[in-house]
Amino acid sequence: MMLDYQQLANDIKQWGKDLGFQHVGICDVDLSKHEAQLQRWLDAGYHGEMDWMARHGMMRARPAELLPGTVRVISVRMNYLPPEAGFAQTLKQPEKAYISRYALGRDYHKLVRNRLKQLGQRIEQVAGAFGYRPFVDSAPILERPLAEKAGLGWTGKHSLILSEDAGSWFFLGELLIDLPLPTDEPVDHQCGKCVACITSCPTQAIVAEGVVDARRCISYLTIELDGPIPEEFREAMGNRIYGCDDCQLVCPYNRQSAITDEPDYHCRPQLYQQDLLTLFHWDEATFLKNTEGSPIRRIGHLKWLRNLSVAIGNAPYAPELLNALIERKGLDSMLDEHLDWSIRRQIARRDEARVDVVTNKTQRLIRIVEKGLPRDA
Repeated sequence: MMLDYQQLANDIKQWGKDLGFQHVGICDVDLSKHEAQLQRWLDAGYHGEMDWMARHGMMRARPAELLPGTVRVISVRMNYLPPEAGFAQTLKQPEKAYISRYALGRDYHKLVRNRLKQLGQRIEQVAGAFGYRPFVDSAPILERPLAEKAGLGWTGKHSLILSEDAGSWFFLGELLIDLPLPTDEPVDHQCGKCVACITSCPTQAIVAEGVVDARRCISYLTIELDGPIPEEFREAMGNRIYGCDDCQLVCPYNRQSAITDEPDYHCRPQLYQQDLLTLFHWDEATFLKNTEGSPIRRIGHLKWLRNLSVAIGNAPYAPELLNALIERKGLDSMLDEHLDWSIRRQIARRDEARVDVVTNKTQRLIRIVEKGLPRDA
């Protein structure tokens, strides 16, 4: 039986929406125009310690090498913006821990991949046996250029995919298939002259439009980097302990983004707007328990403490924070280096606070004397 590929493509988009995807697009596998840019990015060392980026070479731009026989990619989008986010407020409270929006709920990898697998099985019921494989940030593949080619949005100046109606608060996934479905058209770029994402980056990691130097990016520093965080970036990290959303928070297209329908992406209370000190006191068993099913778990307890110690070093002085840093000493030499940095900063702020108290008392006494009031007034 001959398949009506146009009808099948229409059905796939509806089935995808039934499975919880907000947008489903289809594209071919030709990403050759991205190969030179990918090579320049790798040659510049912008991938940092993410060796797998270079190890797979140009396979990232050649989906058919990843799954032989692939002729089309079904690209999907799933929104993750949780209700009552309030994350800008967290950034303004330096004693609180800021965690990237995507990581406050369940790990998206399995959820999106399972939905893609279900989509493949649904197609199989109509098309018969065919070759397919789902991917969710789990293989060497250029998912953003594929999403752009499939019409899900355009590449913003922060390198993320932007949608006019959804901003950038969404996950991407791909289903590689060997069916010659009709393809969708890309949408026009709509960033215009706006450079808010570039100018707002705390560490100036966006080195050109659409080009991010991961070595400067707070998401890379707090998640991918295994060793010490370079001292030059620590103060700029503020209270961000896992990821960073600044380039998305300032994007005009994110002002009206839709709230996710997936309860799994809602904020977990044990992670949402918690005090730095509360999270810093977690032992490894508590960390593993409270991050079960979360993407945060993969960084491990040691890096969790490393990130938190930097944030505490950026917080206003509090004796309980200083004591907590000192008590953590001796666990690991890499961690100790960050603890020492933060201890010095807490002590400096303590001493500055004492000077301020003395200065304020002196100024008050001067005002009292000038007014001719009793000294105990």
